[in-house]
Amino acid sequence: MSRKPLISGNWKMHLNHFEALKLVQELSYAVTVDDVEEVDISLHPPFTDIRTVQTVCESDRLPFHVGAQHCHFEAKGAFTGEVAPSMLAKLNVSYVIVGHSERREVFGETDEMVNAKVKAILANEMIPIMCCGETLDEREAGGAEEKVAGQVKAGLAGVSAEQVGALVIAYEPIWAIGTGKTASAEDAQDMCAFVRSTVSEAFGADAASSVRIQYGGSVKPTNAHELLTQSDIDGALVGGASLEAESFSRIVQYRLSE
Repeated sequence: MSRKPLISGNWKMHLNHFEALKLVQELSYAVTVDDVEEVDISLHPPFTDIRTVQTVCESDRLPFHVGAQHCHFEAKGAFTGEVAPSMLAKLNVSYVIVGHSERREVFGETDEMVNAKVKAILANEMIPIMCCGETLDEREAGGAEEKVAGQVKAGLAGVSAEQVGALVIAYEPIWAIGTGKTASAEDAQDMCAFVRSTVSEAFGADAASSVRIQYGGSVKPTNAHELLTQSDIDGALVGGASLEAESFSRIVQYRLSE
């Protein structure tokens, strides 16, 4: 089954709304119509930038999906500092990152919280990008597959096979995020194939064949082609390299470089 790659730029806690506007405008010149026909592109700015990014993308008809980095699982309430999924949906957000390792490791998000957020995002007609991945210690101890399978099954518990087939799972080895280290293309392919087999086991072959599985972990223009041409890797969740139009556009155009 043909799966259109999704290249997502996770800006993390970078760029104010003026800088965000400048980056989106630069990307609009760097990314071509042909690029967009080949891949989907989502931009995930900080909450304070989302309205700016949404406005420029819609007013200038730019071919970028607006994304968010996080949300709460409740519809409303006394949750100071949090943002409800419905608030994002009103801003025409298409994709929401869920369970990024920084949310899990730094802010203590559990698999149960990730699962609640996945369901809330789906209920608001947005697409979750659900992250999974192992630490270096877990990998060296031979526990990578057990960790990742547990995260996938727990994070998607109670979600229908049809819904699973339409969402995105991002495999991001924690030891490769922001470190400059990258899994080899073979290791990344093996783990993404394992994620797909886990989905197949839990939700069936149809869901496994249609779910998009991204690789995340120090993706750069220099390694994008090798990583993104693997058979089970359907795009990238890009961190630091998404903060500059030149580097991010080259990742989007990974088919052109070898």
